[in-house]
Amino acid sequence: MTTDGIRRLGIGLISAGWMGRLHSRAYLAIRDKYADWNIRPELIIVADPVAANTEAAQRQFGYRETTADYREVLAHPDVEAVSICAPNFLHRDFAVAAAQAGKPFWIEKPMGVSAAQSAEIVAAADSAGLVTGVGFTYRHAPAIEYAKELILSGALGRVTNLRCKLNADYSADPRGARTWRFERAKGGSGVLGDLLSHGFDLAQYLVGAPIALVSALTDTFIKERPLPGAGIGHNVQVADDAPLVPVENEDYAAVLARFAGGVVGTFESTRVGIGARCDYGIEIHGTAGALSWNFERMNEIEICSGPTARDYGYTRELSDARFGDFARFQPGAGMGLSFDDLKVIEGSRFVRSVVTGKQLAASAADALSTARIAAAAEESQESGAWAEVR
Repeated sequence: MTTDGIRRLGIGLISAGWMGRLHSRAYLAIRDKYADWNIRPELIIVADPVAANTEAAQRQFGYRETTADYREVLAHPDVEAVSICAPNFLHRDFAVAAAQAGKPFWIEKPMGVSAAQSAEIVAAADSAGLVTGVGFTYRHAPAIEYAKELILSGALGRVTNLRCKLNADYSADPRGARTWRFERAKGGSGVLGDLLSHGFDLAQYLVGAPIALVSALTDTFIKERPLPGAGIGHNVQVADDAPLVPVENEDYAAVLARFAGGVVGTFESTRVGIGARCDYGIEIHGTAGALSWNFERMNEIEICSGPTARDYGYTRELSDARFGDFARFQPGAGMGLSFDDLKVIEGSRFVRSVVTGKQLAASAADALSTARIAAAAEESQESGAWAEVR
């Protein structure tokens, strides 16, 4: 609906946990950071089976209505786009239902618990002719957008190889609860889907070519965890006498990859890496230069490029107005953006995709691509041979 030159976009939210709250904050921030677009997301209705979550979302963000049934979100006449922030095992059912209801959706990754589920989601969205958005947050860092421009300009020459890492310690405690994330049927793969999907997307986005072949090694270092007790989401408690049950997906993955066009890459990820907090980064090398970026210092990038690149090595550049959407958030170089700000940028791409009908956001097809890479990595782990990304 458009009034007074402002395009108002009705938003529905499915699942109001931590990520759902983050989506909500992003929609509200778009009104400010992208005011010149004259697009105003309006928070219409939030669904969650936990009443405390919907009550908090209504109180904090101003949703007009609440419900325990996601189908009421999809049937609401004022809802024009939907955020799906539920656990992985619910993604396929919610996304397919959204597509069948004709509602464009912004969904978190992994998009399904398997490549097959992700393919069903893409097929449903394509059949309905919908734009989509997927939570590949790191590609929206202003420094990454600048890196993309450098690569496209030829500043690195011909890209030859890259190294990507996504190492974290969020599951390093062996007494951490065996929540749904560690169950194959509910979480899907472990770090291949949870973390390396980001790495696969980031690498393909920057290189501009898909991964075609992989050779992989995975392992599960903490093989049993205690059953969860009271609490939900990130606040699950574990009783001292809780029984131990098997972990069903991988804690660690290493992937050697060859891209279409010849670029080679290495990927490594762990969720149990003591000492690694959010050690997410990528290095890209070319015949005339190189660059390096790490999420723990996301507002800067190291670049080695130019006529004398071989003589001086990397130099550090701080984010400024040249870098992506940086100037929408900060007035001067060196002032930092946050993870939440990246989600605002991500949400803005989705919102504009919905309003214009053009696919500007990272899409469900991008998420399917990373799911197929993860599936090929699992195939390689099982066979001990290279696997083709189908």
